[in-house]
Formats: sequence, structure tokens, C-alpha cells
Amino acid sequence: MAGQTDPDLSIFSSAEVEFLAENEVVEIVPNMRMEKLEMISGDFGPFLPQIVTKVPLWLAVALKKRGKCMIRLPEWMTVERLTKVLEAERESPREFQPLPFHYVEISRLLFDHARDDIPDIYMVRNLVEDIRDVRFHKVETGLETISGRTHAVKLKNLSAMEVNIVRPFVMRALQAFYKHDSPEMIPQPDVNGSKRQQVANHGPRRDLRPR
Repeated sequence: MAGQTDPDLSIFSSAEVEFLAENEVVEIVPNMRMEKLEMISGDFGPFLPQIVTKVPLWLAVALKKRGKCMIRLPEWMTVERLTKVLEAERESPREFQPLPFHYVEISRLLFDHARDDIPDIYMVRNLVEDIRDVRFHKVETGLETISGRTHAVKLKNLSAMEVNIVRPFVMRALQAFYKHDSPEMIPQPDVNGSKRQQVANHGPRRDLRPR
């Protein structure tokens, strides 16, 4: 889609959407011992070796970069689960399967920073990309049905990246249709002004020349 490459068509940039996704909670398995971390967004830990702990994705990535933990793969990112989602997406041309709101950004971050924690990473990556492509195609097909009689567009189970691309286009399209179809937006002739001009023209002519 155009919005994937044109930043002017999106409300947020890809980096900004990814930044928001980093607050999603994931599970890690620490390999070190560390006291509880007190953050503005909450307290995380304490961290004990081989004890599963839930932390925001940004913290999981930071610890992973330092070799302090293993990131557990989310349940929806297994080959079995993604295969079922892809099949359901293809079988339902007008419906979107439920996935995490930031599934695109989460998978991208894990592919970049936790490759060794993802079994069958190439298969998982291909499945995620196929799902994303099928869903974007559905979005494009749905937008083609927008007409002047469309007052709202309902797309259930869209992800953050998909919403970010679709929303500006839909808003501009609906505003354009409303502007052209609404009588209030069309300039009307000045009826009162025409009447006043006619009354003035029908009055007796006065000879202004001196006698």
C-alpha cells in the first residue's frame, strides 16, 4: 500500500508505532539475579535465574542485548498458531482474525533482537509476512468499496500499523464525499440580493439632466 512507503499518509511514523509497541508485556527467563526495578510505568522483578518474569518488551530487549535473559516466544507466534491464522485469513475475505494490536511491531523486534529464542524462525517470519500481506490486501479491497453513500467504515481486529495506514485515507475520502454531497457546502445564489436589484430596476427613472 502507498502508506507503507509514504510517511505523509500516516498519522505516526513506523518508528513511533514501534515505540508504542515496546510497552507490550512479554515473558523472559533471566539467567542472573537482580533486585526489583522501580520504573515510572511500574515495578518489574525481582529477577531470579530460570524463573519466568513478565516485563515490557523494551526492557526484555535491553536485557537480551546484554545477554541477561531469554525472551519466551508469545503463544500466537508459534508455527501452528500462525498457520491457522493464515488459513483463516485467506478463507475469510471480509474478516480479520484476532491478533495482538501490535503484532507487526512485536514480531519485528523479536526477529531483530531474539533470533536465537525463536524456533523455526524462517518459517515464523514467512508466516507473519504472509499474514500481513493478506490483511493489507483485504484493507485495500475494502477501501475500494467506499462511495458517496458511505458514512462510516468499520474494520474489526485491525492492527496498529494497519490502522495507522488506513485512517488518514478513510478520513480524507469521507470528508471529500461529504463536502461534495452536502447541499450546505455548495454555494447558493444570493436570492435576496437579486430581488433588491430587481426592485431597484423597476422604480421610475429620474432624469438627472438640468432643464
